Amino acid sequence: MFSHIMIGSNDIEKSKIFYDNVLGVLGAKEGVFMPNLTGQTRYFYFLDKNTFCITEPIDGNEAHPGNGNTVAFNVPDAETGNKWHAVGLEHGGISIEDTPGIREFENMKMYLAYLKDPSGNKICAIKIIK
Repeated sequence: MFSHIMIGSNDIEKSKIFYDNVLGVLGAKEGVFMPNLTGQTRYFYFLDKNTFCITEPIDGNEAHPGNGNTVAFNVPDAETGNKWHAVGLEHGGISIEDTPGIREFENMKMYLAYLKDPSGNKICAIKIIK
């Protein structure tokens, strides 16, 4: 359904360090530099036919996280999710919402861990259990 997900960053190099590390936990290689024709720095991450990108805003204004937006990354298990969360905290992320762990809903059980990245974008690690 999706080609890619791209989010803005106000400090692209700090964001690159953050995403190199948290996405590295999931098996992604270091972000690939791909400049925009108008001069903005962008880094692209590729994993399992998915593409995630960070960019300086094209319009030259500050990047703003979307209120209500979340980018979720699949993890194979809670252990990987806990590592993802801890690595994110070590590299400038901020823990938000509940403590990482299993959440139970009416007919569903899942592991969730939430962070805000260095630019304030909300991301999470998720594993649907049933």
